[in-house]
Order: sequence, then structure tokens, then C-alpha cells
Amino acid sequence: MLNGLINLDTNAYLRLSALQEHPQVALFNRWISRSGDGFLYVLIALFLYLTQAIAYQDFLKVGLLAFLFELPCFMLLKALIKRDRPYVRIPGCRSAIEPSDKFSMPSGHTAAAFLMAGVISYFYLEFTLLAYCWAALIGASRIVLGVHYPSDILAGAALGSSSVFLAAAIIL
Repeated sequence: MLNGLINLDTNAYLRLSALQEHPQVALFNRWISRSGDGFLYVLIALFLYLTQAIAYQDFLKVGLLAFLFELPCFMLLKALIKRDRPYVRIPGCRSAIEPSDKFSMPSGHTAAAFLMAGVISYFYLEFTLLAYCWAALIGASRIVLGVHYPSDILAGAALGSSSVFLAAAIIL
């Protein structure tokens, strides 16, 4: 059964990462991936501070506490699992970008994106679909760009989401 899951993960990676050969697809995925680098989180927080000062306080508290959970867990998991990036492990594959670290499990971009989507969803229900679609696109972009397996994305999404639930349970 484990071999079947590994094969499914690898085959999905191969199919999605092959899309980087299309220049427009690669450009779009680079742009989406960069939106998960952190600057957009700061812009969202600044926008909410300027427009929604009261609700912003709880948003900021939950978001910061969630990141305080997520970041050390992310770093610990990367150090413990030490899963090579797929383009390193699979012959003939390449990365369209240079990742910030050596290992792939879990996806930090995806963890942060799902964390942010969860906080947005918790406080601004009307933006739930948009926030989670954006987070899912960030995760998918990391596969297309060749730096993560789908299971890395699922692990990142679970880490980011669980960090929000834990933070919200403590703060609210």
C-alpha cells in the first residue's frame, strides 16, 4: 500500500511539474508562488489595520500565535524528515526556481498560505473561497515549479490549518 501511495505521489508530481515547460504556465506559477513569500501577508494585515481596526486585533493575535506554532513545527519537521526535493531524487526532472532550503517535506509556502487562508476565513467568512483557492494555487504552483511532491503540499496544508485551529482555540 505504501508503494502505491509513493507511486501516486511521484506520478502526480511528474504530470504537474511537466507543465513548467509551457512558458505562460511557468510564469503564472512563479507569480502565484511568490505571492506566498510573505509580502502579501503584510499587505493584508496593513489593509485590515487601516480599514477594520477592531476586528484586526483578534485577527492579528490569532495569526501571530498560529505562525508561532507553525514555524517551529515546520522547521522541526524539515529537520526530522529530510526528504529530498523531487528534482533531486527523480532523474530527468528539474526545478524552475531555486528553493530556499534543501528538503521538501512539508511545504512551507503551503503551510503559510493555508494558515493565512484559515485566519482570513475565521474572521472574514465571505472571503473563505477566495482565500482557500489562493492557498491551493500556491501549493499547486510549488509542484508545477518542481520543488515539491503533492504529499509535501498536503502536509503543509495540514500544518498551516491545524496551527490556526489551535491558535483560535487559545485566543478566542
